[in-house]
Amino acid sequence: MTKHNTRIEIHLGDANYPESLLDLPAPPRALYVRGDPAVLHTPALAIVGARSATPYGLAVAEAMATVAAESGITVVSGGARGCDHAAGAACLRAHGRHVVVLGCGADVVYPRSTAPLIDRTLDEGGAVVSLERWGTTPRPYMFPKRNRVIAALARAVCVTEAGLPSGTFSTADTATEIGREILAVPGSILSPTSRGANQLIASGACCIVDEESLEVAISRIFGTLRHVPPEHPSAPGPDERDAQLMAALTASPLRADDIAAMLGMDPVSCLSYLSGLVVEGRIERLLDGRFSPTVTALHEMSAIMHNR
Repeated sequence: MTKHNTRIEIHLGDANYPESLLDLPAPPRALYVRGDPAVLHTPALAIVGARSATPYGLAVAEAMATVAAESGITVVSGGARGCDHAAGAACLRAHGRHVVVLGCGADVVYPRSTAPLIDRTLDEGGAVVSLERWGTTPRPYMFPKRNRVIAALARAVCVTEAGLPSGTFSTADTATEIGREILAVPGSILSPTSRGANQLIASGACCIVDEESLEVAISRIFGTLRHVPPEHPSAPGPDERDAQLMAALTASPLRADDIAAMLGMDPVSCLSYLSGLVVEGRIERLLDGRFSPTVTALHEMSAIMHNR
């Protein structure tokens, strides 16, 4: 039987029931698992965030998951679109272990876009977990229950991007309730999608300002070090104007007229310049008309900062 077809039911009191779930006030009576249940007993970091994530949020989720995987830490996520999906995919690209906790039956793929992520999670020795019986379709009340399990399976929860209000907070609330540490990545005070993460930091969450600070937090919490694969030669850095623009857009997406004023360009020349960067894959235009760095560009800038 393949990993994709393996179905296991683990009941409260069984020898292979995850001990970490016993920290919940009302531990689930049963878990429905596809894949390798042994991964549920490994040291894990939950990485969660907004579904309607910005390029910044996606890049942060990918960076945090990569650091965790390269530190030998299992990544737990909800597998949903946005930050959770980005974290899971990045973990697997870094050859890490991934656990997906679903708000539907473990054999139900929801949303359909998560199918490749679930397949690769199982291929790479991870697991898909649910509190719901086989074949159960998703219902709104199932997701808060799912979030409690995400928090309990991990030793710490990293919030990459979250607005207010946000479903991410149910995971953070459970983590606080059962003594898990909260890590949060700050964002622009002008960005609605970062208000929740910033609020967590203001309330005492560990502030993760870059990859190095996450490495330090992981070393402190898990007692392990990161093993980074050999680096490839880096691409030439952007020129001064590009660097000024990308730094500004990383802080907060901007409209074309604001960019033109900042760079001292006329509107027509600025639009031509921005169009060129869009074609190059450096920036993208959001639905509200503002421009933002792409996920790829954010990773490139992070690599440049990391190598300084």
